[in-house]
Amino acid sequence: MTNSNSDQPFISLTGIAKTYRTGTDSLPIFCDLGLSIAKGEFLAIMGPSGSGKSTLLNLLAGIDTPDGGAIQIGGQRLDQMGEGGLSAWRAHHMGIVFQFYNLLPMLTAAENVELPLLLKPLSARERRERVAKVLDLVGLGGRGRQNPSRMSGGEQQRVGIARAIVSDPTLLLCDEPTGDLDRKSADDVLAILNFLNSELGKTIVMVTHDPEAAAKATRTLHLDKGVFVEDVQVAA
Repeated sequence: MTNSNSDQPFISLTGIAKTYRTGTDSLPIFCDLGLSIAKGEFLAIMGPSGSGKSTLLNLLAGIDTPDGGAIQIGGQRLDQMGEGGLSAWRAHHMGIVFQFYNLLPMLTAAENVELPLLLKPLSARERRERVAKVLDLVGLGGRGRQNPSRMSGGEQQRVGIARAIVSDPTLLLCDEPTGDLDRKSADDVLAILNFLNSELGKTIVMVTHDPEAAAKATRTLHLDKGVFVEDVQVAA
């Protein structure tokens, strides 16, 4: 599937095949899947459970590898990288937002956000400044010393977004970012994602079951049994 907005897509998947095997059993997920995503696009991926959404996100994150085909992001072939190369690539170019936040409970909000920066050659002062900046951006300025366990779900997800963007990645992968939130908290999170996309130019790929979340994206793809069955583009 191609995107007509760009002759050179930021993300390109071609001929992707993926099968999970357990003993003598095999479960095919994708066979010759293709996908193109333009730089700066906000793409929502919807579909029933078992359609391949999580597998697709794991392939884009380099957490999983395809059995066949090519995955190219920003000119780099992820499917040809080793684990060390993938880890370095993710640290510089990718942020991930999780449904259940994945925050470390023994750390403060600021310490959770700071974690990705520990892999970078920054001074403690530079790290503190970056953390303060992104906490302000997500509406949690002055809350850095608070423990996530004392925060609401929506606030914890905003900490998770701050952690995902503190390294200034070009790509954000969001796995059901509103799936554990009430409507108001979900809308607050979606407003932040929209700002990151429309104002800061982040490319966002979001897996969601929430039609209201998908409506915030610039394009929605529907995945069913490992095949894209519908492509809805938001008019400019």
